[in-house]
Amino acid sequence: MSFKSITLKHLVINNKRCIGLQFYTDKVLNALVERLPNVYFSEKFSMYYLPNNKISLGLIFKTFRGVAWVNGGYFFDKLSTGKQQEKVNSTCIERLRKHSICPPEYLKKLELKMYAENTIKTYMNCFETFLIAHKNKNPELLLESDVRSYLYELVKQSKSHSYVNQAINSIKFYYEVVLGMPNRFYDIERPRKKRQLPSVLSKEEVGLMIACTDNPKHKSILGLLYGSGLRRGELLRLKVENIDSTRMMIKISQGKGNKDRYTVLSKSVLKDLRRYYTIYKPKKLLFEGPTGKPYSAGSVLNIVHTAAKKAGIRRKVTPHTLRHSFATHLLENGTDIRYIQMLLGHNSTKTTEIYTHVARNAFNNIEDLLP
Repeated sequence: MSFKSITLKHLVINNKRCIGLQFYTDKVLNALVERLPNVYFSEKFSMYYLPNNKISLGLIFKTFRGVAWVNGGYFFDKLSTGKQQEKVNSTCIERLRKHSICPPEYLKKLELKMYAENTIKTYMNCFETFLIAHKNKNPELLLESDVRSYLYELVKQSKSHSYVNQAINSIKFYYEVVLGMPNRFYDIERPRKKRQLPSVLSKEEVGLMIACTDNPKHKSILGLLYGSGLRRGELLRLKVENIDSTRMMIKISQGKGNKDRYTVLSKSVLKDLRRYYTIYKPKKLLFEGPTGKPYSAGSVLNIVHTAAKKAGIRRKVTPHTLRHSFATHLLENGTDIRYIQMLLGHNSTKTTEIYTHVARNAFNNIEDLLP
């Protein structure tokens, strides 16, 4: 006997919420479905559907019990089962709650999904802009054509690839997650992603930046960004106990994508860190401001800019440039790309492969055509 299953889907038909029944054609399942009260077939969605209410839901499970597995994974809202990330800034959330024109349930759902603070602010800002553009319309009644027109206007305004993608994500979040509607905007074309190679420094340039920096705190920050390949946000969330000097490793808690990972700790960076710790004696976070509050992202950026200027580097250098340089130099030294992927916290080696396009050893065997 073959395994039978039915997947429940959210549908909106004639402005009414319905339960869609998706399954492979089967005589037994077809017969049982057609016996359900108030059941209809949608040519548009190619599936049977019935009113979305508790009675219909109860009948579905009762009818197919022992006959087929009812898959509610796409129907019932699921919260993240991962670890709770760092607590979102409550002041920021309260400010958004008081002043945002987004529906209250939009912010509430973002909080329940444990999205990071920056993601929450981005989604709220993008969706607010969308609502302002349709201020005289009920967003629940907007059509796919309305969304397409809005996105086309963003493209005409020369908005970046990243912004248009964020706009799409914020809109989809409202309809699919907040309202529980079907994936109605799945076919909207996303802008083609620009393939930009990362900006990378030479080992000599990085060495000059660190050598030109006398402040032990600033030197430690530069060393960790380059020597451990940290993102700026990961650096600012580091706690004293995350530094494992015995194993020469650093634990990154709840990095991008809420993932924990380990990365390497350089001996020279450890030496700078010990000197820094003796002078500043941070309490909780490894890098704290003068009053014990978290160190700011802007301060880290200024440290990198100042060091680059002192080192005589004229092109733009950011904290992420040091992370790019870390990965590229490891690749040039012959480190396996899968190991680099693990250190950087990438989900796939495809993301890490971008560094193969800037690694110097990829061009070593190319003959110089000039005499």
